[in-house]
Amino acid sequence: MSEESNVTTNEEKQSQYIWGTGKRKCAIAQVRLFSGEGEIIVNGKHYQEVFPRLEHRHMVEHPFLATDTVGKFHIVVKVKGGGISSQACAIRHGIARALAKENELFKPMLRKEGLLTRDARIKERKKYGLKGARKAPQYTKR
Repeated sequence: MSEESNVTTNEEKQSQYIWGTGKRKCAIAQVRLFSGEGEIIVNGKHYQEVFPRLEHRHMVEHPFLATDTVGKFHIVVKVKGGGISSQACAIRHGIARALAKENELFKPMLRKEGLLTRDARIKERKKYGLKGARKAPQYTKR
């Protein structure tokens, strides 16, 4: 009987999480924050496999450094859309939102670092008669 109770407590621990959604350009990240040992899983892989560049890894770790919670949370992320840089920014935004939900005292620290603000810059649409968003065909006088 004690064996069954251990199984339910582990399942309950796994189901208890705080979530945050991060966005950047076309990338959307669904972040789940569990209490744990500090592992970050992105789309079923370790985040160092998904982001080989140090710049992107530091981007993902930035909310933990800002709140001094490195190694205190286990993170599971589903991210889709956009490129590698926008996915890293979306994950950073989602982690920051989840940390702010987890503890209200983190909110001013994250706000000061600019991690709770969504970067709203997106690609400008192409207009008719032009080659791109703004580039026009060469003007001919004669």
